[in-house]
Amino acid sequence: MAMVGLFWIAEGDVYVGAKPSGLAAGVRLTPEGIVALGDRQSAFYPWDEIHALTVEDAPVKTLKRQMGVLVDMALTVGLGGSDDAPAMTVRVTDANAEERELTAYVAAATGYSQPEHDLSLALLARMTEGEATLRTTLAAMAQWGRAREGGSPRGAEREALLREWGDAGF
Repeated sequence: MAMVGLFWIAEGDVYVGAKPSGLAAGVRLTPEGIVALGDRQSAFYPWDEIHALTVEDAPVKTLKRQMGVLVDMALTVGLGGSDDAPAMTVRVTDANAEERELTAYVAAATGYSQPEHDLSLALLARMTEGEATLRTTLAAMAQWGRAREGGSPRGAEREALLREWGDAGF
């Protein structure tokens, strides 16, 4: 399993945000469509009905955010504070401009770098441009995930992968 931008790739599965466990909310991207996971958002949205796909509220890494996470962790561990995981909104828009908001949990504790955030949003937008682009992109991501051994790559490699996957359909 590895995190690349806003994506969590576990073997051949591609998720937006963290891979959920149990009844936790999550969003999985498949060649057939978007699968909303969790006890309050279980649904399937076929790609041919999706006009736009984006993510809101994904935290971008800043020094202030990093310090805040450390303080929150100290309060959670030391003072019994809340251990709620931060979430982001995955917005799915169909051809009729109807929007659905899905929840995905953030996989990066201190936030995502600005380049990874921006490249991930561009990649999500590309996935809605057509079936060939979508299938090629998801296939490249899944293939990388199946071949990957040991943790997430470093920042520069993650950015390079996002650029490569963004160009995969062309």
